[in-house]
Amino acid sequence: MFGKSTEELTQLGAQITTKEIKQQPDLWEEALANYQQQADQVAAFLDKVVTAANGQLVRVIFTGAGTSAYTGDTVTPYLNAHGDRAHFRFESIATTDIVSSPYDFLEADTPTVLVSFARSGNSPESVQAVALAEQIVTNLHQLTITCAPDGNLAQHAEGEAKNLVLLQPAGSNDKGFAMTGSFSCMALTALLVFDQADAATKAGYVDTITKMGREVVEREDFIQNLVDEDFDRIAYLGSGSLGGLTREAQLKVLELTAGKLATIFDTSMGFRHGPKSFVNDHTLVFDFLSNNAYTRQYDVDVMEEIKGDEIAKRVVAIGTSQDNDFSGDSFIFANGDPQLPEAYQALPDVMFAQTLALLSSVKIGNKPDTPSPTGTVNRVVKGVIIHDYTK
Repeated sequence: MFGKSTEELTQLGAQITTKEIKQQPDLWEEALANYQQQADQVAAFLDKVVTAANGQLVRVIFTGAGTSAYTGDTVTPYLNAHGDRAHFRFESIATTDIVSSPYDFLEADTPTVLVSFARSGNSPESVQAVALAEQIVTNLHQLTITCAPDGNLAQHAEGEAKNLVLLQPAGSNDKGFAMTGSFSCMALTALLVFDQADAATKAGYVDTITKMGREVVEREDFIQNLVDEDFDRIAYLGSGSLGGLTREAQLKVLELTAGKLATIFDTSMGFRHGPKSFVNDHTLVFDFLSNNAYTRQYDVDVMEEIKGDEIAKRVVAIGTSQDNDFSGDSFIFANGDPQLPEAYQALPDVMFAQTLALLSSVKIGNKPDTPSPTGTVNRVVKGVIIHDYTK
């Protein structure tokens, strides 16, 4: 797909999605440069938040719907270990949960930073989650990480003293149905903002993941060989931040194949507790390998178990080589770094998953750019009725 002409891709209905997957390493470099230009502004904003909290621990709520929600699921575990734990605690709560049950998730008297992830900024739930937070939380600051400067969220935040807008590279405002570059750029920006690693270290992480992302493009044949198998089910497993990533990985397959391939996601440890029943001889099982030596043991253990059970079509590890590698099929990044934190590893990992979903969509005869033939699932959610909330 990455070597086809624009005309060939257009005929397959895949020109937009293919381009948007392929360009992500370039976008990550741009997102880093954007962050570096705004680093002083970000630091001032966070200092203001801490000062206003007056010694209280600040809730940082990552929120969004669908892929935007999974962005928070991916970065939160890592930041709870490597963010500023003296001042912040990090949570991932979907806008769909906040809007439907605000009293369960918003705390009126707790200092809060609402971090809104949004490709378009126009999803009804995203707009309403902001409105509810502004209505309920007394000490509220907002960080809007969005790809669309003209979206409702960006426009609402403009000029607000307690709201910092971090616009993503223009190319990340995906025109295809499925979010790809928007997901990875928003995740990267959140990591750059809250990770306590120094600037040079974070720049080094971005340099590594861009090389790894380009490797996915160069090694498309490996992924195509998997897609050529006789399968109709896909399972994604992982741990920590890579466990959060499994939700986004399986969603790409579900979206781009319009549900014609069954999918499931879980943690490496959790999969044995019932969800493993999903696996049959038409199932591809993938596990995102953690670079943490302790956690990695559990990732490898479950893959060796499924391989030994001989119940799956293929069991495949995705990650960087270490002393403890899976004995079966593996997509090992030649440019990977065993010291790369898992939340950053998630970005080239998701390019693998996006590419697999793209190729699977084409295999079943779907059009990746417009995968919902009935039009009942839309690029920006429609049909949501927002109800008034009274305290």
